[in-house]
Amino acid sequence: MGLMLDTVGKLIARYLQKELPGYEPFTPSDPERLREVIREGDVLLVEGNNHISGIIKYLTQSTWSHAALYVGPIEGAMEPDGEPHVLIEANIGEGVTSVPLSKYFPYHTRVCRPVGLSYEDRTTVCRYAINRIGFGYDTKNILDLMRYLIPLPIPQRWRRRMIAFGSGDPTKIICSALIAQAFDAVRYPILPKITRGGSRQARREILHIRDSSLYMPRDFDISPYFEVVKPTIELGFDYTALHWADKQKPLPEVAGAFGPFPEPISAPALSSETSGAETKFPGEEVIINPRIRLVA
Repeated sequence: MGLMLDTVGKLIARYLQKELPGYEPFTPSDPERLREVIREGDVLLVEGNNHISGIIKYLTQSTWSHAALYVGPIEGAMEPDGEPHVLIEANIGEGVTSVPLSKYFPYHTRVCRPVGLSYEDRTTVCRYAINRIGFGYDTKNILDLMRYLIPLPIPQRWRRRMIAFGSGDPTKIICSALIAQAFDAVRYPILPKITRGGSRQARREILHIRDSSLYMPRDFDISPYFEVVKPTIELGFDYTALHWADKQKPLPEVAGAFGPFPEPISAPALSSETSGAETKFPGEEVIINPRIRLVA
């Protein structure tokens, strides 16, 4: 019986992790800029494109469906081409693994950095995640997997709980829960404390979110204790150096020939002969004498 459940669970997990064709991010980060900017302790949010990513986006009402922790090069973990593994993540069916940064170059990503985290605590957070490499998810518990196969409208108050796995085993972790546990090891906050404002339901939701299994990838994005670091502009950005495919940059002499506002029209000078007449504008009827009408 256990073997059959494990087989069915692996099939479901493989389906949920299968990528959908035709994905193209709107604004992927520049790989070299991302390598230069990201540092230990940063949380990398990812807009995934597999089946479970779409479900998580729906349940969380967010762009981000996955999160990974940047811990720097891990000793003995690297790709066949020599690229070191620098990210720790948790996936259904795979468990907690290490991966290279290049895995998410083709995706829309966001870097969230904990503000004011000391060097010692940052090292502790990274070490906590590294020590959990190999932790997995028991695919025999197919009830936790099948919840992602039911495309039914979910009330908002239940959506967060649909993300968490229900096994209760601390060695079975999802991506955001793993990172939440790592920061909890140094008592670093992710979401704000309860305040007097808001409804009773909102306060209850914040209370529940203290459980690491209920954290979502988007929580690092909206947290007041994490700053968003954008690699494209972090090291300096010059918009004048961009090359547009649809139009050429105007020449200086052409660009200077036109202004945003038209030149003011100067009024005609008054001569001595018409000093007693009203000012005349082009196309306006001028009355000099009640019996004589002139049209300019």
